Amino acid sequence: MGVLKKFEQRLEGLVNGTFAKVFKSEVQPVEIAGALQRECDNNATIWNRDRTVVPNDFIVELSTPDFERLSPYSGQLGDELAGMVRDYAKQQRYTFMGPIKVHLEKADDLDTGLYRVRSRTLASSTDQQGPGGAPANAGGGRPGGYGYPPTGAPTGAPPMPATPPPGGRPGSAPYLQRAGAAPGAAGRTRYWIEINGTRHQISRPTLVLGRSTEADVRIDDPGVSRRHCEIRTGTPSTIQDLGSTNGIVVDGQHTTRATLRDGSRIVVGSTTIIYRQAEG
Repeated sequence: MGVLKKFEQRLEGLVNGTFAKVFKSEVQPVEIAGALQRECDNNATIWNRDRTVVPNDFIVELSTPDFERLSPYSGQLGDELAGMVRDYAKQQRYTFMGPIKVHLEKADDLDTGLYRVRSRTLASSTDQQGPGGAPANAGGGRPGGYGYPPTGAPTGAPPMPATPPPGGRPGSAPYLQRAGAAPGAAGRTRYWIEINGTRHQISRPTLVLGRSTEADVRIDDPGVSRRHCEIRTGTPSTIQDLGSTNGIVVDGQHTTRATLRDGSRIVVGSTTIIYRQAEG
């Protein structure tokens, strides 16, 4: 069962159906849950092969009518949304720098049914975490800008940039964006792949895909080799088979190496990957 479905079922069963009236709102909690998942995907930063960090502090801006409907339940709803984010992160092998918090805020410039999600990474007093992204110490946070990681980096990780990395969105940013558009600075080419509806940003020159936990993006598919293939971004971007058992298919052609274009379809095992690139 998917994370969103589990979240929806838990929500419906809370407090003997207290949340039933909330679902009459133009903005439904399950929509917010989906937006938080996308916010994690869009702001995921690969620090090393073993750690992909996503935001842990979220603000959901709602129109006045929607905020008035949801705010009486904001505490319990925030806890449930935070739990959903934690479950999703465990599924995607994401980690956090601190405790997960979700806040609701009113935005006077939004019409009923519209909302925005802002996020930031707030580090706890220790950067070490347990399995599945649960912080080992959820003590006091130190501030970080919305949409990009804090200045402190975990031991052994490459130093974090002083300015937002590709994908960072300081300040308020709308949740709804043009389909296929990747946020970023103008004039810069952004790269990402989509697997089963989940977006994985490519923030380094190379990206290894495979079944092993050592791969940059792990694909849980028995037909995929431990280190199956490697994507290299550039002009043009390319994909290279790494001696896999079943090979790769790019835009319908079996190959060991191919040039990638925006929208290229890559098949490894029984998994389809969509390669995307766009000018910022």
